Amino acid sequence: YWLEEFDSLSLKGKDTRRFLNGLTTSNINLGNEVVKTCWLTPKGALRALLEIYFYEDNIIVIALQGKLFEIKQFFEDMIFPSDDILISKTFLNFRLQKVSNFVSWREGFPKLIKKNNIEEFLNKNNFMVLDEISLKEWKISQAFPVLNNEIEGTHNPLELGLLDLVDFNKGCYLGQETMARLRKLSSLKQEIRVWRGSFSEGNTICKNKKIYLNEIKDTIVGYITSYIFSENLKVIGLAIIKSKYLEEHESFYLEDFGEINMKKSIGSIFL
Repeated sequence: YWLEEFDSLSLKGKDTRRFLNGLTTSNINLGNEVVKTCWLTPKGALRALLEIYFYEDNIIVIALQGKLFEIKQFFEDMIFPSDDILISKTFLNFRLQKVSNFVSWREGFPKLIKKNNIEEFLNKNNFMVLDEISLKEWKISQAFPVLNNEIEGTHNPLELGLLDLVDFNKGCYLGQETMARLRKLSSLKQEIRVWRGSFSEGNTICKNKKIYLNEIKDTIVGYITSYIFSENLKVIGLAIIKSKYLEEHESFYLEDFGEINMKKSIGSIFL
C-alpha cells in the first residue's frame, strides 16, 4: 500500500463546486466521490496536482504535489464577497491506496484517514506499506510528477502524460486557452518517459542531466528530471524527451550512466 501524509484543506458552501470547477482542469460536476485534477498557471504549466474528496457536508482538497498554502491563498483571493464558500485552515491527512504495477495510480481508490486515527487503523488492518525508497521507485515507474522536478513551472499536464486529467469540453478554467491550443496539435514537442540504466558502485550521482542521441554527444534529445538508485546496480528515473526522437529510438545516451532505455509508463496518456 501507498501510505503518505498530505496537507489538506476543507471547503464548505453552495458555491464550492462551481468555484473549484473554474480553477481546475477536471470536471468537478460529474458526481464522482474523488476527483484527481490539475491546478495550472495562466500559461498552462502544471503548478499542483490535486485530489478532491466530496462528502455530504464538505469538500476536502489535498495537494498530492504542490504547495497547499499557495493554493489556499490563491483560492481566498479568488472568492467574491457574494460567494457562499468557507475555506478552513490547513490540516494533515493520511492517504492510503493499494499500489499496482499493472494499472495507473490514477485508477486506484484512495482513502483518507485522519491523523489521530491512523495508528488505530493500521493496528486493525494488516497492510504491507511501501517504505520511502520503494514508494519513490514505484512513483517514478508510474511517471508521477514531483514538485521542483517535473513540476517546475514549465511543463504542461499533456507533456507529463496527464491528458485524462484535462476536460476539454467544460467551461473556462485557469490555463484553459493554452490547453485548447495544445489539443489542436497533431503531437507534442516533448513527452515524459521512464528511463532505466546501470551504474557502477563508484558512480552514484548524475552530474550531467543532458540526454544525447548517442555517445558522440552531438545531439541533445532531452534531459533528466529525477532518478533513484534501485537494486542490482540499476537506476530508474524520469526524463523529458523531444518527441521527434521518440519515433525512431528507444535508447539514448547519458554521460554518467552510458546507454539508457526509455519507455512510456502505464499511467502516461498523450495526445
